[in-house]
Amino acid sequence: MSCLIGNQTRMDRTTGVAHTFCTAVLILMGIVLFGVGSEQSLAAQDEVDAGQAADNAGQAAANAGQAAANAGQAAANAGQAAANAGYVDAISLLPDTTAGVMRIPNLPEFCDAWKKTHIGMLIDEPSMQPFIEAQRTRAENYLDSIDSSIGLRPQDLYDIASGEVVAAWLSFEKDKRRPYSACVIADIRGLKAKADKALDQVDKDLKAGGATRADVTHLGHTVRVYTTKPKPGQLKIDEIAITYDETRVIAADRQRVVTDLLDAIAGNMSSEPLSDLPDYKVVRKRSDDAIADAAKQQEAVVSLEWFARPFSMGRILRQVFEVDRGNQVDILKLLQGQGFDAIKAVGGTAAVAGKEIDFLHRGFVLAPPTARGEQRYELAARMLQLADVPMQAVPGWVHADVGSFNRIHWKLEEAFWASETLINEAFGDDIFRPMIEGIRDDEEGPQIDIAKDVLPNLDDQVILLTDNTLPAAIDSERMLVAIRVKDGAAIKKAIRQAMEVEPDASEMDVLPGVEIWRVQRGEGEDDFEKDLFGGDDFSFDEEIDEAPPLLDHWAIALVEKGSCSDAPYLVFSSHPDLLVQTAKRIQQCSEDGFSELEEVKRVAAAMKDLGADKVAYDRLVRLKHTLRVKYELLRQGQLKDSDSVLFKLLRRIDEEEDGGQPDPLNASKLPPLKEIEQHLPEGGSYIETTEDGWMMSGFFLK
Repeated sequence: MSCLIGNQTRMDRTTGVAHTFCTAVLILMGIVLFGVGSEQSLAAQDEVDAGQAADNAGQAAANAGQAAANAGQAAANAGQAAANAGYVDAISLLPDTTAGVMRIPNLPEFCDAWKKTHIGMLIDEPSMQPFIEAQRTRAENYLDSIDSSIGLRPQDLYDIASGEVVAAWLSFEKDKRRPYSACVIADIRGLKAKADKALDQVDKDLKAGGATRADVTHLGHTVRVYTTKPKPGQLKIDEIAITYDETRVIAADRQRVVTDLLDAIAGNMSSEPLSDLPDYKVVRKRSDDAIADAAKQQEAVVSLEWFARPFSMGRILRQVFEVDRGNQVDILKLLQGQGFDAIKAVGGTAAVAGKEIDFLHRGFVLAPPTARGEQRYELAARMLQLADVPMQAVPGWVHADVGSFNRIHWKLEEAFWASETLINEAFGDDIFRPMIEGIRDDEEGPQIDIAKDVLPNLDDQVILLTDNTLPAAIDSERMLVAIRVKDGAAIKKAIRQAMEVEPDASEMDVLPGVEIWRVQRGEGEDDFEKDLFGGDDFSFDEEIDEAPPLLDHWAIALVEKGSCSDAPYLVFSSHPDLLVQTAKRIQQCSEDGFSELEEVKRVAAAMKDLGADKVAYDRLVRLKHTLRVKYELLRQGQLKDSDSVLFKLLRRIDEEEDGGQPDPLNASKLPPLKEIEQHLPEGGSYIETTEDGWMMSGFFLK
């Protein structure tokens, strides 16, 4: 929070100077005018008139002082206006090769507003300080790979920025050795002296780390170019380039980026600026227009803007984090070739510290249709078949211990068939249709006709619930998926056919009228479970080292329409007991559900106020509840061993990328959740379909 303290100090100092100046003017003018009034009173020889003259003189002094103050303010405003008139915002300087950008419009204002948010107050909580202190060195080391690439640390920006701060990632696709660059541009008007001091320290630090400096001059600007000392085993030599003046500081990991930006400032830009590109203008306008009224009503501070081209930014992030999939499938290339490149751009605007809303984000995904008709897109991108429906209440069968409620309206049958080309290309063979036919025709298999008996009988609504049980344990995290069904009998039959050939399945006789099947993974793996949860991880080599299933146990059932539902549901859960609990609530309503909680009602009301009328997706979350087990396992050092699907996936990735060696967090220094839970608010989000993409909205309450 040092940025907030520093910015407040600057503000106090500026206010003090202005106040002293105005006071001095008032005193000086009062003395002069009081003297004139005194001479008039002596000539009249009248005590009363003298008193009146003194009063008049005092008033005149006040008026004159105010006039002087107004004149001074007008001069200051004129000077600021002149400075602003000559300032070119950073977005207008960035080239059309920009893959992603984040902009804080005014860093001091952002820091002041951030102090008022839950996360800002959480960081300042006394009970959090042991953990915060323990993280400082680790955080600095973690960020070293980012900070050292441009030379500036976040603390430097906090100290010297007086206005906007922009971070951008640029594509250099022809440079096979380093196909991207990162840069930071910060407005430092009025803080040149602080910038001198900060950049002198940066110079000392870089040189102390083995970097060598060579200055070059470009358009009258001195550009400091540092060549960093290679790390052991590093083949490429990195460079850092920094320049600054009275107006802004520019830092990048490539000299050409800095000189190109200086050219842009001089009006000699070699490409079209990012700010003029149609995709950027559309995303920014949609986001800004969407947040304007809500931010004004909430008296929130608009604090963050962002924009990205998903595939360009994805390739950059892959390089940044050194993700090497070897001979495995290139996921970005696969998706791009399957029509998902219809997603041209994505971006958003965030506001913080509102009256009732702590954090508000509005964003837009720009994806103009590439095909005619309802399908909108081509090849596997036809999976993006979201359908807006009138906003609905949370079903009464959702129980009160749920941490997050998610609901999506997705054309499942169309999406299933659209995946055919994606799967075939991923495996390098036409396997999709033969697989479907094999499930139908194999005498030793379930003999389910997916095309005829399953897909047409699924509705377009999917609900995902997450909850957890106490005391916190590695198997506390639970998940349940419920798909609304058109023909319950057909789906029930398909489930039975599948489970009867599943060697690890057994029927649970716990609820009359409901066939609940439980699967507990045994020594012999079965084809059905392996198809669902096993994995080749898209390596597709001839010899596959198969990963274990993501779930050791799970349950599935068709729950018929009950007093608390308007349709049957196909229900799947990671924990059989959660499925049983849900099935009971579907059959028999209770008034103690999720939707009856006061915090959930507040979130639902906020969604309505924000304009959630027709939505394709909606989410309600209680952070305090959904994080309670994760937080406690983190404190105990057991989070990495969690039995949840998410953490099993993360462990699998971790093992593949770096051998599974976790970074110590000193999480034992975290305070008990009870001491900070007031800073874990409720929130919600929703997505709306538009003619050329999707609008996104998300928020956390006070």
